[in-house]
Amino acid sequence: MLSAVCVGETMAMLTPAHAVPLHLANELHFGIGGAESNVAMGLAAMGLDTHWVSRVGHDGFGTRILHELQDHGVGTSGVEVDHSLPTGLYVKVPAQDSDPDGGSSVLYYRQGSAASAMGPGTLSNPAVSSLLENAALIHLSGITAALSPECLSLLEAILTEPRNGRTISFDVNWREALWAGQDRSVLQRLANMADVVLVGKDEAEHAFGTTDEAELRRMMPDPQVLVIKNEAISAISLDRSGIREEVPALSVAVVEPVGAGDSFAAGYLSGMLFGLGQKESLRRGHVAAACTLTVHGDRGPLPHAAELAAILDSSDDVWAAIHVEDGQFNTRTGA
Repeated sequence: MLSAVCVGETMAMLTPAHAVPLHLANELHFGIGGAESNVAMGLAAMGLDTHWVSRVGHDGFGTRILHELQDHGVGTSGVEVDHSLPTGLYVKVPAQDSDPDGGSSVLYYRQGSAASAMGPGTLSNPAVSSLLENAALIHLSGITAALSPECLSLLEAILTEPRNGRTISFDVNWREALWAGQDRSVLQRLANMADVVLVGKDEAEHAFGTTDEAELRRMMPDPQVLVIKNEAISAISLDRSGIREEVPALSVAVVEPVGAGDSFAAGYLSGMLFGLGQKESLRRGHVAAACTLTVHGDRGPLPHAAELAAILDSSDDVWAAIHVEDGQFNTRTGA
């Protein structure tokens, strides 16, 4: 079975249980959140032997994170438990009733977290080195690079190791709060060292100063493929040889957008690992994202294997006629 390893921080997540302002909340919902672990759970759901490498604190938050990942079929043998540094935490603050256009916001409590202490020394852990050595895919993101100088050094160490048949993917995952006051050119350098780069068109402007496809490809000439996620419109792959593939997004009745980008990454990357072409891999990413967009939470269940195969193999006209609602893929008549 093909193996994938995702490296990065996952935090405990708290949010008011009844969508009230934080200072009025008597109950907080306890969940977890992390881009790389979301991708790991998505890859595991798609049949890959998937593992997560990170660090958590010796606390209830860290234990919850480990249990949830294990429950989703993700291996955690490469996770170190720190007895002095805490698990990172973030609080989702709902939009205030007095400011309906303000949107929700997030409070981060991750400075000095256990995961921020990841570094090149992490690779000396026999469990971690074994996982990385045997992986077909190693998935990284720009979030980790911004956590600490040690975390940045870890990514550089992984990216400069001989590939030996492995593929390294890098999701830019721009986070404004993390990069404030930091040299964001680091993202371009790291991304250009990867084999597959994923970036949202909306975040490319912040991370790289442009949304132009040709300019982005010029800035990152070395990866085998650059994937640009154009929000609800399409996804585009730009091969190093100059081949361009664009697949329109599915029509979706969106419930909540959280986690859709990570689901897309898992779908696309699993397609590549299974030997699918760019069009089929992009479609697989769209399907996974659509499943997540139609549920509350960071992941939605995939269609059964036969239905998924039929969706992926559909003609362009049938693909364009698909509408996803409540996790159901239906073909609109007359479309």
